[in-house]
Amino acid sequence: MNESVADISSEPVKNALLSLAVEGWRFTRAYLRLISKLDAGDQNRFASQYRYFQKQLEDKLITVGFRLVNIEGLPFDPGMAATAINISDFLSEDRLIVDQMLEPIIMSETGIVKMGTVLLRKVE
Repeated sequence: MNESVADISSEPVKNALLSLAVEGWRFTRAYLRLISKLDAGDQNRFASQYRYFQKQLEDKLITVGFRLVNIEGLPFDPGMAATAINISDFLSEDRLIVDQMLEPIIMSETGIVKMGTVLLRKVE
């Protein structure tokens, strides 16, 4: 059996991998919200499955030189590699933090591969 393997450096393969990584990341976030509604016994079992999937996703991305970056809870800086979709809701002097990541930042050894998308909130 002769299987051909796609070249990871080709743009279509790279774009497919990045898209799959973002969708996998989004799925894990939805999965976490879902298991938070379960009773404690089921939460533990399903949380283990979440951690396993998340680790597999991150490990596979690392093997091809990519890494997911989550900046939730960090002070917002306009120079961050993320687009804040609700930035217009705040004044320039407001102290802001990243409340929620809607899409992760994806980095490689050479820099930013894909900008993230975030929601901000004002520090009280």
